[in-house]
Amino acid sequence: MLVTRYNPNVQMREFRRGFDLLNSMLDEFVPSKEVGFKTDFTPAINTREGEFAYHVEVDLPGMKKEDINIQVEDNTLVISGERKVKEEIKEENYYKVESSFGTFSRSFSLPDDADIENIHAESQDGVLEVIVPKLEVQKVEKSKKIEIK
Repeated sequence: MLVTRYNPNVQMREFRRGFDLLNSMLDEFVPSKEVGFKTDFTPAINTREGEFAYHVEVDLPGMKKEDINIQVEDNTLVISGERKVKEEIKEENYYKVESSFGTFSRSFSLPDDADIENIHAESQDGVLEVIVPKLEVQKVEKSKKIEIK
């Protein structure tokens, strides 16, 4: 039979390690104004292809168009921005905040037939729609008879 000496510090270290792990996990989810904590959020996006254009719809409720950036880099459409936290309202108390705040960036590879020069965006009711027109491609007949001379 092996006899070991009881050491209460071992159990306390294990408890503290678990508590520190829990605290670090909670720090990732609870924004702290004192530290200047900024979270990232990912807006919902719908993409679709129409006959004459590609459409990218981004759900950005409550965001101003000045806080959104749309650009094309190396045949990639990049939509980015920042949703800012509202300042504390003294008259009302919040008991729970479920809104996401922070920066976001989404990238989309554009197909070869995308008309990069004529991309435009519209925003209505908190939904940003980026419209990427298709280039007009000359239709080539799939079969052609070659006459022998």
